[in-house]
Amino acid sequence: MKRILLSLFITSSVLAAHADEGMWMLTDLQKQNEVAMTELGLLIPTNQIYNPDGIALKDAVVHFGGGCTGEVISAEGLVLTNHHCGYGAIQQHSSVEHDYLTDGFWAMSREEELPCKGLTVTYIDRILDVTDYVNEQLKTDDDPNGTNYLSPKYLKTVADRFAKSEGIALTPGRKLELKAFYGGNRYYLFVKTTYSDIRMVGAPPSSIGKFGADNWMWPRHTGDFSMFRIYADKDGKPAAYSKDNVPLKVKKHLTISLDGYRKGDFTFVMGFPGRNWRYMISDEVEERMQTTNFMRHHVRDVRQKALMKQMLQDDAVRIHYASKYASSANYWKNAIGMNEGLVRLKVLDTKRAQQEALLARGRSLNDNSYQQAFDQIRAIVKQRRPALYHQQAIQEALVTGLDFMRIPSTAGLVSALKNKDKKQIAAAKDSLQKAADRYFASVPFPEVERIVGKEMLKIYMKYIPAEQRIGIFQIIDKRFKGNSDAFIDACFEHSIFGNKENFAKFIRKPSLYKINTDWMVLLKYSITDGLLQTSIAMMDANKNYNAAHKVWVKGMMDMKLANGQPIYPDANSTLRLTYGQVLPYAPADGVKYDYYTTLKGAMEKEDPDNWEFVVPTKLKQLYQAKDFGRYAMPNGEMPICFIVNTDNTGGNSGSPVFNAKGELIGTGFDRNYEGLTGDIAFRPSSQRAACVDIRYTLFIIDKYAGASHLIEEMTIK
Repeated sequence: MKRILLSLFITSSVLAAHADEGMWMLTDLQKQNEVAMTELGLLIPTNQIYNPDGIALKDAVVHFGGGCTGEVISAEGLVLTNHHCGYGAIQQHSSVEHDYLTDGFWAMSREEELPCKGLTVTYIDRILDVTDYVNEQLKTDDDPNGTNYLSPKYLKTVADRFAKSEGIALTPGRKLELKAFYGGNRYYLFVKTTYSDIRMVGAPPSSIGKFGADNWMWPRHTGDFSMFRIYADKDGKPAAYSKDNVPLKVKKHLTISLDGYRKGDFTFVMGFPGRNWRYMISDEVEERMQTTNFMRHHVRDVRQKALMKQMLQDDAVRIHYASKYASSANYWKNAIGMNEGLVRLKVLDTKRAQQEALLARGRSLNDNSYQQAFDQIRAIVKQRRPALYHQQAIQEALVTGLDFMRIPSTAGLVSALKNKDKKQIAAAKDSLQKAADRYFASVPFPEVERIVGKEMLKIYMKYIPAEQRIGIFQIIDKRFKGNSDAFIDACFEHSIFGNKENFAKFIRKPSLYKINTDWMVLLKYSITDGLLQTSIAMMDANKNYNAAHKVWVKGMMDMKLANGQPIYPDANSTLRLTYGQVLPYAPADGVKYDYYTTLKGAMEKEDPDNWEFVVPTKLKQLYQAKDFGRYAMPNGEMPICFIVNTDNTGGNSGSPVFNAKGELIGTGFDRNYEGLTGDIAFRPSSQRAACVDIRYTLFIIDKYAGASHLIEEMTIK
């Protein structure tokens, strides 16, 4: 009995020690995490967070737009997320006449709520561990030694089979998603319902929602939030936009707490973290630093400087490129911070120690499978690195960097011209005309595209030697004597898609010769071929990677379980929970950061000559009058942001932050600079998630915007 009690004590201590790290599967909470969460301060049972047989907090957490998280905060489908998550929709409705990015937007009635084309909100109805079922299916597979165990196409077939056998009905808007976890060692099926009639309800001006040019930094003073509403048909079913649709009557919405938080308070976060790579070996970390992160840093830096110069000169240009610029800048800084942190925190040394521990365990068990997997991964990384480096250069400079390369395909017209079929030619011309109209509408500032294009070709040439460059550079060298600027000028002056006049002239009398010699078309073909060639090179190198990675991850799982540690899979945009505490941190000797910020800090940062640090007049007036209403802290100050040591990553943007009672106290929106290594290695001492205080969100809605009707439909304690 003493030995059993001692074993339980040791296991509990290990769980508590590692409690802050982990993006936990909701299905595992009761078995793996409930004891540790309760010891840390959780005041509700985990079946109130996730309950497979009933309604729980999980039923108010939604996947917003496919890349962010949102939370339902009213019985009538009101969704809260980040300003930067709603940024594309805000931009979609903005113009020089109605600049909602600058001025903000507030629907004062349901009739004023604006439909957002292409925006979706997805609920997770059920989460099922179907590992045994999938493994049984794989045993009967035609290629048992192949990679079907990770193939989305194959897994979709298995999901459909499972749903049929279990009687899971797929009603309109309902989908199945079967995903591999732990490198293919486990499988979970997600039953989801997606709503596509989503309307914009409210967004603060960018001077509040994007205040400060300090992404990934702490302290922060930004009200990074926006609000939308889910609409459905009269029966509550998903439906395309219709004026007859009504706000969704939801089965669960969150209770909001105005009680705030204190240092050390327990918190938990639910959301859809995008990607992380905790099971990488050290060679893979080095590869990430020297390829993806390197290119994101140096290529985006050049593009953003070129764009910003143009955006500052013209409001229409600023509005058009605002979302693209913000998205680019986000992971530009992420790449810089991650590389700096990986070096500063000696993450490579930590990885080497972890992998040596697993290799030693394999030797002690007389099992050489871990060593074989490790050696294979190392060899693969070495072989694929040159191709990955080149592919990242193409991707960053010539795909992400060149908006004008979204020219429509001419394949249909080429086929028609070759067949010399008049009806086919007429249909192809009509189709291409429509595609061209959409294209020209999407790139309304060709001069900006020309400026950026010149910079992107030069930065690509800087990092890729002449003999390795994509084929178009042979033409640039021969026809333009290596002058890439002259080539870009030729694209915009002479290409079919260089301007509307050129296209109109071409479409009146199209020819194969013109298409086959068109500069923009040739550039696009060359980029596509470059991506294909680098993919083929990596495919050859990677053919044994998945099998080796599966063995390696299984070894890491077994080693953790043997040591009494809970396990969690890498993030893959599925619903997860992470928990921790509200805590300050000290990133360096003599440097300490508190765990919250107030409106006073925004006033101190104000710089009327810098558009990113402008404080709206009305907000200053409210601050000077101390007119904070019931949203102030007990000391009378107006809180803005706070930090928690939960394990977050991209995709957690917009995630609800809960107190120990399961009440909403904030919305996650960012991480700190020192914690950007968290995608590869989590450090609870230095990693923090930045959150908007729900009291600041409500203050802006109520006092600043005067949209008290929205406050009235929420449940506030």
